Amino acid sequence: MSTPLDHAFVRAAAHAADRTAAPLAARPDEEPAGVPHRGLARRVKTLVAAYRSPESALHGSGRAVAAATTQLRALRAVQTASGLFAGGDNVQSPPDSAFTVNDVCDAHVLAAGAGPELSEVTAALARIADAATGSLLTGGVHTPNHRWELCAALARLHRSFPDDRLLDRAEEWLDEGVDIDAEGLYSERSPVYASHVTNPSLLLLADVLDRPDLLHAVERNLAATLDLIRPDGTVETVHSRRQDQYGPFLLAPYLPHYRLLAVRTGRGDFARAARLAAAGGVDDPDLLAQTLLTPDLCRALPDPEPRTPPRDRYLATAGLAHRASAAAHTVLYGGSDVPEHRRIRSGLACNPTFLRLFAGDAVLDAVRLARGFFDLGPFRAADMHRLADTRYRLTQTLTAAYYQPLPKGERRDDGVYRLADDGRFSAAMAFADRPRDEVSHTTRVEADLRDDGADLRIDISGPPVPWALELTFRPGGVPVGAVPIDDGRWCLTAGAMTYRAGDDEIRVEVATVAGEPLAGPDRSDVLRYDPGQDHTVVGGTDATTGNRVYLGGLGPHTLTVALSARRPAPVG
Repeated sequence: MSTPLDHAFVRAAAHAADRTAAPLAARPDEEPAGVPHRGLARRVKTLVAAYRSPESALHGSGRAVAAATTQLRALRAVQTASGLFAGGDNVQSPPDSAFTVNDVCDAHVLAAGAGPELSEVTAALARIADAATGSLLTGGVHTPNHRWELCAALARLHRSFPDDRLLDRAEEWLDEGVDIDAEGLYSERSPVYASHVTNPSLLLLADVLDRPDLLHAVERNLAATLDLIRPDGTVETVHSRRQDQYGPFLLAPYLPHYRLLAVRTGRGDFARAARLAAAGGVDDPDLLAQTLLTPDLCRALPDPEPRTPPRDRYLATAGLAHRASAAAHTVLYGGSDVPEHRRIRSGLACNPTFLRLFAGDAVLDAVRLARGFFDLGPFRAADMHRLADTRYRLTQTLTAAYYQPLPKGERRDDGVYRLADDGRFSAAMAFADRPRDEVSHTTRVEADLRDDGADLRIDISGPPVPWALELTFRPGGVPVGAVPIDDGRWCLTAGAMTYRAGDDEIRVEVATVAGEPLAGPDRSDVLRYDPGQDHTVVGGTDATTGNRVYLGGLGPHTLTVALSARRPAPVG
């Protein structure tokens, strides 16, 4: 017995497409201005899908065809002699052009099956695809996910215009192996690139190339992502190595992937995630085209499988732990790349947030620890160890050096020495040739993740340096029991405070085990966040925004911090 269709989902996808396509069809001859090539191709694909879909208000509309023709003309105008597209900071980029070619090829499949009314659109799409083929056959990439986007473009080109060279080149990339780790995370650890690039590319490749192993990789990634879904409908990003590591990312872009695999595998946990992804409505205009190209998306979901708290998950490869209960979701992170690479760099996991806590409307978005040690920046754990089921230890030791005179054999009469980097700064000092006296500073955080929050024990050892623990709460609540410093900033010197948002609250209790009394509100020189010289040398920062509460002092120190969620209704 076949699975019934989900007509409500298909209608929602059509309405989302119409919100983009209808204004274009209303002015079909209006030339687009300032629209990048990827946007132009997506417009064409959406217009053709709307023309094809009986659920769309533009079904069979000649104005949709005319608008698609106008957008295609603009797209062809930005295709260079190489077949690649102009625009963006990645100049003559095969992978950036692959994004566009993927939409061009999908639009070609839809248009080719629509009859003579779309014959000119079909021919124009074929010309654009043909012009790009040579450069995609030989072009390179510069990020991990680009390989799979480029492979998907090669496979789509082969689907419409069979050519064994396209398959051979795709297999050459695929022979490197999909960059998925033992926990099911891709190497970039990025929800943005997993949902927008890697997963859809691998799903397409699995279908076109008959590669079930690629489908299995996507299933593993989606299974891992289940434990990264937060109560506010976002996916955890603190561990990401890409741009999304500093901001929230909604679950919605995962909708077609969870939906497709839920239908094909019968997994109730994926069905639940698909429903969550659509809880805020279906807004992606591309979903309509996807339903036409992959009819399984239109089938009804299996029954969702509830997730019974409490749940614990430790993703060792990313240094990410979480505990979810009816009262709270707590996230602990110790997987930064900065301690190993000793730099802030695109492509590295740099976010210094090491704990987050969700308690309904009361949300502790970030806990960070700044130290005034040679301006080397905030605490980022170099090691994370699981001590017991819900207990972890995060550790980082920072080392800086003072350099002695060069040995006699290394000294130069002209006083000119090579410019070198000692990991903290650069100077014409030939650092590697000099004896060095090292100064070290160690920070250790032990965390016990409870059903209602977390107990922290923080040890700051080494020479006396100022430090500040920053707790950034999401706006919308009020700190009660903390002492104001200035606008948006408070401090806690002892005892407890509560952050209240509606009926929900997070209680913070602090106790000093060893060290001087904590700093008061008059010590703004201590009670502040310092991003470190990698940011400040260029006038930048990675500071949070929100309601910030500080604990701080002059180390060494040992203190305990208890974070407890109190709320009348469960997280769910």
